[in-house]
Amino acid sequence: MSAVLPTDSIKPFKAAVMQQAVPGFDKHAATAATIGALRQLVLESGVELVVLQELHATAYFCQQENPDYFDLAEPLDGPTYQAYAAFAAEYDTVIVMSQFERRAPGLYHNTAQVIDGKRGRAGIFRKMHIPDDPGYYEKFYFTPGDLRPGLSGFEPIDTRLGRLGVLVCWDQWYPEAARLMALAGADLLVYPTAIGWTPTEAPDEKARQLAAWQTIQRAHAIANGLPVLVANRLGHEADPAGGEGLLFWGHSFIAGPQGELLASAPADVPGFYTATIDLARTEKVRRMWPYFRDRRVDAYAGLTQRWLMPDIPNKS
Repeated sequence: MSAVLPTDSIKPFKAAVMQQAVPGFDKHAATAATIGALRQLVLESGVELVVLQELHATAYFCQQENPDYFDLAEPLDGPTYQAYAAFAAEYDTVIVMSQFERRAPGLYHNTAQVIDGKRGRAGIFRKMHIPDDPGYYEKFYFTPGDLRPGLSGFEPIDTRLGRLGVLVCWDQWYPEAARLMALAGADLLVYPTAIGWTPTEAPDEKARQLAAWQTIQRAHAIANGLPVLVANRLGHEADPAGGEGLLFWGHSFIAGPQGELLASAPADVPGFYTATIDLARTEKVRRMWPYFRDRRVDAYAGLTQRWLMPDIPNKS
């Protein structure tokens, strides 16, 4: 665990979230294109931290349950990781990448890896909350992340820029996950994401979904006094079974520790969206909004239960 530093010794740095459309399954071509764009970004802007979207090397394959898609998975040291690790080392850039991980025969995860520039892999996070909804059949493919003895499973990853509280997509809807990362000393929260809607949903419903998604993550920033970085994919991806497919809504963003938007992308423009991250602001914000001081940890035991209402009503 990194030491707690005085606020005047913490230097701001530039971060970027990437959003792009990846319609096919050629991982080599997609990775080469992304690294080419990353090289231009780093050389032109001096970005030190880059967050890529969830499962960014291929199309989002979870629209259907198809055993053939397990062939897309790679081990942690697979060719996609090696390509990003080489780039990160060359430019000493911190990269948060997302992959379909093959851990063992029949055991697969949705995994984010953090590469700390020349220092190599800093750590991994395996997605904890796994959805199973129409168009998002992830339980067919992914095992939930590990819960190691004595730990919550929500462990920040140390890098030269700070401790990254990395979570993945569906994890972003759970305030418990963000809080546990913050309690474990995360300096910022990071969410590689793949979220969208079906093209025929009503416009007012689309607006509600997008607003809810933005609001809850900005609320994580506020409740924990931490910056939040969110990278989402964009574009229409066809349903292999012939359905209407998914239209990923983009809108990647970076928020500060009071939920203020530092960078915000539109729905349909690919690219990198950058902001300067000043981790010293966390100390300043938390002094004025001391949520951690006033938490009633003695009264929260019920949060470890699935449900608190009795399953069978008491008879009078």
